[in-house]
Amino acid sequence: MTPAPPPAEGGPPARRRPGGRTSRIRTQVLDAVRAELGERGYDALTMEAVAARAGVHRATVYRRWRDVGGLLADVFEAASDDDWQPQDTGSLLGDLAALNHESQESLAAQPPIVAALFAASFRSEEAARGVRRLWEDRYTRCEVIVSRAVRRGELPPDTDARRLLIAATAPVYHQLVLLRTPPDPDLPGQAARTAVLAAAAGAFAKSPPDGDA
Repeated sequence: MTPAPPPAEGGPPARRRPGGRTSRIRTQVLDAVRAELGERGYDALTMEAVAARAGVHRATVYRRWRDVGGLLADVFEAASDDDWQPQDTGSLLGDLAALNHESQESLAAQPPIVAALFAASFRSEEAARGVRRLWEDRYTRCEVIVSRAVRRGELPPDTDARRLLIAATAPVYHQLVLLRTPPDPDLPGQAARTAVLAAAAGAFAKSPPDGDA
């Protein structure tokens, strides 16, 4: 889901990006931002370094993105422009495990571009807003996992999709982003299995409206 994710890099081509030279420049610049972050970190990210790596005149970068915050915000905006959808494995457990595996692979990839982008969101308000929009987009797309499971009879109809998805995916981000532990090949499946058991028992049932309890 990283998009982080649950997962965001390496997906299908973007849908809404402009064509021609404008599209090429945007791609070059955003690729350069990711590379600079992954190799050098947020503190070393500058407009000049991005322009040089992208092979674009710095005046062009300043004119379109204004500052580093604008660059970071557009990186997350671009991640939301793709056609990514969660896998349909035929079961809730399989879908959640696949989602976690995808997230873990993105977070552990070298250079650590996705992890660096998330880290930058703690230092830049524009990046933070971009992360929030990206998470909202990814969780919305992933709600189909829960809908499919309800149709298959794996979950109660009143399951809160967002709460289940957060519970299923959070351990991967906690381990790799917060604790910065090495990837555990068993963690994606274990986290998914725990969430499935809890969901099947009604742990993520939607709360009744006030006065209906």
